[in-house]
Amino acid sequence: MENRDNKMGIMSIPKLMLTMSLPAILSMMVQALYNIVDSIFVSRIGEDALTAVSLAFPIQLIIIATFLGIGTGVNSLISRKIGEKNLDSATNAAEHGFLLSGLLYIVIVIVSLFFNNGFISLFTEDTKIINYGTGYIRIIMLFSFGRLFAQAAMSTLQGTGEMVKPMKAQLIGAISNIILDPILIFGLLGFPAMGVEGAAIATVIAQIISMIYINIVLFKGNNYIKLDLKKFKYSSSVIKQIMIVGLPVAVMQGLSSVMLTGLNFILASFNETAVAVMGVYFKLQSLVFMPIFGLSQGTMPIIGYNFGAKNKERLIRTVKIGISSAVTFMTIGMIVFQLFPANLLSLFNSTIEMTEIGVVAFRIISLGFPLAAASIMLSVSFQGMGDAYISLIVSFIRQIIVLLPVAYMLGQIAGLNAVWFGFFISEAVALVMVVYFFRRAYKTKLLSWE
Repeated sequence: MENRDNKMGIMSIPKLMLTMSLPAILSMMVQALYNIVDSIFVSRIGEDALTAVSLAFPIQLIIIATFLGIGTGVNSLISRKIGEKNLDSATNAAEHGFLLSGLLYIVIVIVSLFFNNGFISLFTEDTKIINYGTGYIRIIMLFSFGRLFAQAAMSTLQGTGEMVKPMKAQLIGAISNIILDPILIFGLLGFPAMGVEGAAIATVIAQIISMIYINIVLFKGNNYIKLDLKKFKYSSSVIKQIMIVGLPVAVMQGLSSVMLTGLNFILASFNETAVAVMGVYFKLQSLVFMPIFGLSQGTMPIIGYNFGAKNKERLIRTVKIGISSAVTFMTIGMIVFQLFPANLLSLFNSTIEMTEIGVVAFRIISLGFPLAAASIMLSVSFQGMGDAYISLIVSFIRQIIVLLPVAYMLGQIAGLNAVWFGFFISEAVALVMVVYFFRRAYKTKLLSWE
């Protein structure tokens, strides 16, 4: 296989980051938009439907965490192997990504067969909410193969520096979901009205369409590396290298599920409307966070490539530009949440009580957006360098050790409105930690190249 010069080692960093990140940012924005549109349609069924989807979201986050973990591990390993000029190993890493995706799907299907209404009933005794949430998440789990194998293909292409084709795949999935949502939820064009389950069915159909497209592109297109599963050779060493990066990322993402479940417990002790507000917030904040995750998707392969090539100057410049860009965007997001919280909540057919709770929540939580931006981009540098466990440590302390206990104590002392300050405090602690770890990595790893 021809070992061509890769743009991640020769193109100017600002242009390279724009080239690689913009497609991912655009696709992430569309992903965020269709998640919001999905909840807007669900909210038209009623607040109980919106609450049900909010309560089911932690389970959905666990599923997302697992395939994102595998994808990040594959992405990081491919970019590092290309940086080392070892295209055969990069190809083999991609093929192992598909193997892990298949095994993960089997596990999810087995779990889905035993999933019952016990989880949702932990938070509410409302039978309608319990049935809505249980039906929704069971469909998402049973047909998760579309998202899994789409992610395997997208991560492979992203690891080589190809960002436009994954963007197209995500756009296809997002647009398909937006089109299918009203049809299946409300029963348009001759289809029966399926309510909350219709939203789940629209989601999985859209994921399958996206999967078909991106895998055709990967296996039939002219790409930097060419997969041939017939020549696949299993290697426990490759699995280990993928999991060293991927497992901490999966656990880190999974912590969001634990955190959200804990917050739902705290908020449910006040009222179910507060739970619905939290669900709406997590959908809306994706408009601010998803572009940063898109930026990180475009940044991580650059860091991984230049780490493999031992090019300290390009690596550090990538991190600096990433942080400044992320903080700028998240500051704009903070301003929007400060000025227009009621307008944002009205998109979800909010009641007077929901608006009163949500306005205070949005303004307090959004104060931590700029801090979160810097933390995310520094954490991405660890993933690119193969030290994802550091990101895991920071995420665990931020969400589990700081946020949940602080939110609980503040709620007990000063009431519901004080709960939201836990977000800002946890982001401040996380930023201090991640700066410390990055300075240590710089001294112990990057300076040794000189």
